[in-house]
Amino acid sequence: MKQLSTIDNYLKTLVSTINNLDHDEILNFSNLLEQTRQEGKRVIIFGNGGSGATASHFACDINKGVSLGMKKRYKVIALTDNIATILAYSNDLSYDEVFVEQMKNFLEEGDIVVGISGSGNSKNVLKAIEYANQQGNTTIGITGFTGGKLREISKFSVNANVNDMQVSE
Repeated sequence: MKQLSTIDNYLKTLVSTINNLDHDEILNFSNLLEQTRQEGKRVIIFGNGGSGATASHFACDINKGVSLGMKKRYKVIALTDNIATILAYSNDLSYDEVFVEQMKNFLEEGDIVVGISGSGNSKNVLKAIEYANQQGNTTIGITGFTGGKLREISKFSVNANVNDMQVSE
């Protein structure tokens, strides 16, 4: 019976969180993605742990699922997908630099940069968003809880304001 209660509580929290998402934040994010596609620019996305997996899955879904059959396709790069590159930067420099250093290879004018962090305080995600801001790119933070510093420094944000990492991811 306890297991059923746990599932019920999780589902109630999940539904409540979804219902409380700011529709304007989601619409802004969607419009930015579409504008980037129309301009032939890229979306660069990243995060750590579950947020990194979300970034990879987002890239897959948009590149394949949404773009399939389109003449002008989305161009989404998940900086979480090249394990060898992540390990090399982590070992030779610092894990704090894994996303910034990769962006130095790929980031161009007009690209948008999306950082995902449940807490909004992941150091390497913050550094990458700060770098993209310095380059003049549009930045978006996707966060949970109250959004942390990522919500403050990103030009746009989508926040799942819930104090539960599993639900926010």
